[in-house]
Amino acid sequence: MPKIATPEVLPDIIHKEATDAREELDAGYLVICWNDPVNLMEYVTHVFQTVFGWSRAKAQKHMLQVHNEGKSVLVRETLEKAEFYVHQLQKYTLYATLEQDKK
Repeated sequence: MPKIATPEVLPDIIHKEATDAREELDAGYLVICWNDPVNLMEYVTHVFQTVFGWSRAKAQKHMLQVHNEGKSVLVRETLEKAEFYVHQLQKYTLYATLEQDKK
């Protein structure tokens, strides 16, 4: 009986010379809080402290930016974290949205 040879199969190995360019990475998402005529400034400050764990001074800075300029970019995060923060802010009846960072 003749002997049957089994072929030797080696995996293809692809060597990647460099990592992806920084421009190809996800730019991130901005969590934006918009001004509304309903919520009091103290309440907005309290919500920022609760959701983000910020100090009172930082929360007040963003609250005043919302009040005076109409909006404030609160954080830049991954899509999942940004969606989480937007939902948390909306749970407290704040008008918050997210948009992709253009950087």
